[in-house]
Amino acid sequence: MITVHHLENSRSQRVLWLLEELGLEYEVIRYQRDPKTLLAPPALRAIHPLGKSPVVVDDGDVLAESGAIIETLVERHDAAHALAPPPGSRERLRWRYWLHYAEGSAMPPLLLSLVFARVARAPMPFFARPVARGIAAKAMAGFIRPQLKLHADYLEAELAKGDWFCGSRFSAADVQMSFPVEALATRFGIDGFPRLHDWLQRCHARPAWQRALARGGPYELLG
Repeated sequence: MITVHHLENSRSQRVLWLLEELGLEYEVIRYQRDPKTLLAPPALRAIHPLGKSPVVVDDGDVLAESGAIIETLVERHDAAHALAPPPGSRERLRWRYWLHYAEGSAMPPLLLSLVFARVARAPMPFFARPVARGIAAKAMAGFIRPQLKLHADYLEAELAKGDWFCGSRFSAADVQMSFPVEALATRFGIDGFPRLHDWLQRCHARPAWQRALARGGPYELLG
């Protein structure tokens, strides 16, 4: 039995989605965020030293990092290549690229936008507030929002090549890309990017995504 250590409102939601797409049986152990810090609880460190989520236990192996989890689960449980192109193919290279792009390139500016948005509204002495808000506003306008637009433009152009990130066929690359696109929609907005908007709607319409949402519980990204 596969076990998913699932933190609310986190990257682990897409792992549940992958497992539903694969049709595998799995157990969900839920964790709540600290209401003040919004961080994962210390109990997750008993599973993995970093105390992060997702963490998956499969056949006794403790798997961490979303891209590595998805690639490993597909290698082990997708013999029909339903969610990935065959190993060694050119399409497999593109598939693997999106697994790494999602966290390596897309998420850093999204994380920065979250951090600086919190800096701007954090409680602090009145004399420090204008300085903090000024720094946050300058960082957002001068670097973060231009980076978010750069990535949104890039993704919009890539989806002109097909309905899904690997072309005409849905794959685990779309599962991996769901979190950064959802974060982009929350923190930047994608209404001006019709292909990206429609792609996200197609993801959310998949029965496996809806089953994963029912298993994982309410899902709302931190703003």
